[in-house]
Amino acid sequence: MSTPYSIIIADDHSMFLDGLTSILANETSIKIILTAKTGTQVIKYLRINSEEKIDLVITDINMPEMDGVELNAAIKEEFPKVKTLVVSMLEDAKKIKVLTEANANGYISKNAEKTELLKAIKSILHGENYFSPRIKQVLMEAMFSDKLEPEISLSKRETEVLKLIALEFTTQEIADQLFLSKHTIESYRKNLISKLGVRNLAGLTRYAVEKGMLD
Repeated sequence: MSTPYSIIIADDHSMFLDGLTSILANETSIKIILTAKTGTQVIKYLRINSEEKIDLVITDINMPEMDGVELNAAIKEEFPKVKTLVVSMLEDAKKIKVLTEANANGYISKNAEKTELLKAIKSILHGENYFSPRIKQVLMEAMFSDKLEPEISLSKRETEVLKLIALEFTTQEIADQLFLSKHTIESYRKNLISKLGVRNLAGLTRYAVEKGMLD
């Protein structure tokens, strides 16, 4: 008899953990080694049990302490032989792109049917990647949208002002830090709002976050 595949499941929702555990209970080729509610618990287990062969980690994205994106990156850096499958309600193209670029082996929605979930798990365990048709569609739509959206070029000073606004510095604090007048900073702020097509400071902050300016 062949040795069953060893998997870990990470999700902070007990109902999902229980449901997935129940689905996999009938799969004789799969053995659940650990169920965890944070990515931190998973990494801790892998480090402590480094000699143990873990084939797959199934993870949600939104979790406390360490989310699924961070968990996938940590696994791929420290334990590159361990496969990863993201199962999430989120259909955020940016996070999906980050995950694919960080070599995640699969991504499906929590709304997926049991048959697709098992197909994804078994495909990955057998050496193939699996991204559901819906997730592929989200990525394709995002790529098409990015091509249509003209790239906005900001000057070095505009970028500095935008970062400080996003970090919640006041107009006077930004002026002091950049050795400019308060009036000049207000002009930069108004120009940025117009240039980026947003309505207010919250829009500027959102733009800075989406563009990774605060990373």
